[in-house]
Amino acid sequence: MTAREDGSFDYVVVGAGSAGAALANRLSADPSNSVVLLEAGGNDKNPNVHIPAAFSGLFKTDLDWNYETTPQPGLRGRTVYGPRGKVLGGSSSLNAMMWVRGFAADYDRWADLAGPGWSYESLLPIFKRVERVQSAIDPEHGNDGAISVEHQRSPRDLTGTFLHAVTEAGYAVVPPNSRQPEGFSQTMLSQKKGSRHSTVDGYLTPVKARKNLVVRTGTEATRVLFEGTRAVGVEYSVAGELHRVAARREVILCGGAVNTPQLLMLSGIGDPAQLTAVGIPVLVDSPEVGANLRDHLVSFFAVETPGGTLLTATALGEVGTYLLRRRGMLTSNVAEAYGFVRSSDDVSLPDLEIIFAPAAYVDEGLAGIPRHGISLGPILIQPKSTGTVTLASANPLDKPIIDPRYLSDPGGEDRAVMMRGLAIAERILMRPAMKAVSNGKHLRPMKGEQLDSTARAAAALNSLSHTLYHPTSTVRMGSDASAPVDGELRVRGVQGLRVADASVMPQIIRGHTNAPAIVIGEKAADLIIAAARAGLREKVAAS
Repeated sequence: MTAREDGSFDYVVVGAGSAGAALANRLSADPSNSVVLLEAGGNDKNPNVHIPAAFSGLFKTDLDWNYETTPQPGLRGRTVYGPRGKVLGGSSSLNAMMWVRGFAADYDRWADLAGPGWSYESLLPIFKRVERVQSAIDPEHGNDGAISVEHQRSPRDLTGTFLHAVTEAGYAVVPPNSRQPEGFSQTMLSQKKGSRHSTVDGYLTPVKARKNLVVRTGTEATRVLFEGTRAVGVEYSVAGELHRVAARREVILCGGAVNTPQLLMLSGIGDPAQLTAVGIPVLVDSPEVGANLRDHLVSFFAVETPGGTLLTATALGEVGTYLLRRRGMLTSNVAEAYGFVRSSDDVSLPDLEIIFAPAAYVDEGLAGIPRHGISLGPILIQPKSTGTVTLASANPLDKPIIDPRYLSDPGGEDRAVMMRGLAIAERILMRPAMKAVSNGKHLRPMKGEQLDSTARAAAALNSLSHTLYHPTSTVRMGSDASAPVDGELRVRGVQGLRVADASVMPQIIRGHTNAPAIVIGEKAADLIIAAARAGLREKVAAS
């Protein structure tokens, strides 16, 4: 099939999500740069994008890549559903809006693995450049950035009860997003006046009048185009018709931890054995493309309460409160509080996050909230288990094979940590503050009150665990030659091609991945602009 030529730009950015939107904004700030931003999905006009509590209503719609893992032996053979945003803003238009930077130590570990420019001190000015924190009194947080960050506007009283219960259990309540935020916090959100504030709102809408930035939706990238080993453009499909766009300077992939390794492999960059098996010529022998997949696994208990939850969030009065005042239950992100804790005294930093929702968040909200209840459970924030993203075929429109290999580490440490996390969650549930608002009846696992604590935790872990939607590290950056991407986000073995999204994280962070993904996009812009200036200086000096 002959591809239609769709022009030439200085920079071609693939993926208008968390990182890609930020990158396209910053590159196009210089009017001498021409930028095209390709997005497989459509616009973000669906009302559920903008109403915070409605985010699960976007799952398994045309705004979602709607991925499913292979059967997971560690979860008794279950597959795990994995939503990813297929829409302008990517997963920043689909997620639960939690603004959780994580721990400074994790970014310092990135610096150890990929270079000093990735340390917390190096990234802190970028975090501040991204953030517009409405209540910022800490000089380490931004108050004039692109993304509005707010506290919950109308938290449920049960959230305050939960935060009181954690103090009864011996934990501290701390300000969010410090350098080492051990303890519990009310969630801060990427919201503006009670509505979602995605990277579309923060980065694309404010610059939609720029003539040098072209945003093309409905464009599903099929491969990167090369002349020799230099990236010179991208081929993409629009309603089944192939198009090509040329890149005069660079191509930057921002599709995320699933789509980016898929596109690299489709372009001949990956494990030679895998590429040859599906009939793709090998351009670069890079076996770790699609490897090292890490994700945050969450499990939970859902316990019945007499009231005070988000069950009635769609009642007429609540809808009116939201539409008229941008307050009420519909401003909730559901996960209204969280805390970082240690599974034992033997670990130097927290290895668990405990998350709380004033709702019975069962089946990921796909079937609605069944009755009044609360949800509480652990997240494995430093998993030892790693998985893979591989190609199902050479057809770019076939979904890749995603195998996170949850709880598969040979020593069984991940399972043991999660079991200890469920025990911590149960201990919090048994504090006086929580017992006063719960009747002890388990909605999930069903009839869990009839089991002993160990059996109850095992049932929750095996039957209820799912992704927290944080896949990372499938195109890791590193100083070592086996890393697919170097510390400047350049793909090894080729020229003119970079990656800027969560796939480059050398290791997953103790936190949530949306804020750092945006920071990666901003960092990529800094690196690209610096490289362009250096190239210009060299040309001037040579002349």
